[in-house]
Amino acid sequence: MAITIACIGSGNMGQALMRGAAKALDGKNIGFCDSDKAKARAAAKDLGAAFYAANTEAAQKSDFVFLAVKPAVLPSVLAEIAPVLRERLAQGKPAVLVSMAAGWTIGRILAIVGGSKTDVPIERAPVASVPVARIMPNTPALVSQGVIALACSLNFPPQKIIELEKILGAAGLVDRIDEQYMDAVTGLSGSGPAFVYLFIEALADGGVMAGLPREKALRYAAQTVIGAATMVKETGRHPGELKDMVTSPGGTTIAGVSALEAGAFRGTVMKAVEAAFRRARDLV
Repeated sequence: MAITIACIGSGNMGQALMRGAAKALDGKNIGFCDSDKAKARAAAKDLGAAFYAANTEAAQKSDFVFLAVKPAVLPSVLAEIAPVLRERLAQGKPAVLVSMAAGWTIGRILAIVGGSKTDVPIERAPVASVPVARIMPNTPALVSQGVIALACSLNFPPQKIIELEKILGAAGLVDRIDEQYMDAVTGLSGSGPAFVYLFIEALADGGVMAGLPREKALRYAAQTVIGAATMVKETGRHPGELKDMVTSPGGTTIAGVSALEAGAFRGTVMKAVEAAFRRARDLV
């Protein structure tokens, strides 16, 4: 039997993950739903997918329900579809919830779905509860180069984990982690692309300052970051070791590294990740 997926929310990330899913599944088994119905219809048309007029319809007809909405919107969506999810659970045909809302724990999602006024600690979640996965993708998923951290409730069926990893895999690296690390992932890989874009822009600006045409400077800066990242990933060497390979005594690179250190480059980047991590904790 074919796997069916609904994506509640049709923003960039939801569409990116569904495009990846369509590489593993038939697009006809995917559906979009959004408060902006025109946007959902356009996303569905682009992918050859279905359009759901209501969130409850999406929850009723799909094996996996992706919650691609902002954290502030998530509680109202969960409250709306909770009766459908509980009914399906009672019938022995539970839908799987997949949330990508920063700051929203599995326990808090289970509490709303179950009608509880307090969070459900993940270790005490009842076996007979809706399976919930929490993911943190990042924007490079738009070009199938994302990082997607995945944490699941304890009652999550092993076969469903395999299916979910297949659905997500076309969008990038899928890595299973303990949920306690999810906010740290949000600060690092979730927010990290923005920090890298700033660095690429700054590199290009430096090239322009040194006399390069803007177009060439930007192209060289982007490829330099891609190449350096690939070196870290494929060689398995520590970034510090790779940095030392480039820094000849008295050379150009060590002069540039010295300037970065004078500007507290590493400490500033660390503080950026920490600030994003703390903000993720404050969202709910």
